[in-house]
Amino acid sequence: MLKINPWINFNGNAQEAFDFYKSVFGGEVKKVLNDSGQMMFITLPIGNDNMLIANNVPEGMGEVSENENRSKIAASTESKEEAERIFNDLSSGGSVEVPMSEGMGSYMGMFRDKYGIEWIIQFSTN
Repeated sequence: MLKINPWINFNGNAQEAFDFYKSVFGGEVKKVLNDSGQMMFITLPIGNDNMLIANNVPEGMGEVSENENRSKIAASTESKEEAERIFNDLSSGGSVEVPMSEGMGSYMGMFRDKYGIEWIIQFSTN
């Protein structure tokens, strides 16, 4: 089965962001280091088959614009309550674009978290 694992670029705060994501999703954050001990990338398993991956962009490549759309991460939950909890926890300190609401067969909302990452949280009501 095909798996899609979001990979996010950060400007030096990937560890801080992943500590926050761990507080919402649980799991164990793992760092992959290069030979000189620098972080190459960081991972956080989410659920049974999903992995959130990130890295800090090397200075020589310039900064990531945190105000640009770096793409959205869509998370589908198993219950309305789980959707509500994840939405509330992840959007803390961020900006809500679409509050959690029902429509077109799902309960969903969209927001940008405090690290500039855009999320869609949804529970299918069909």
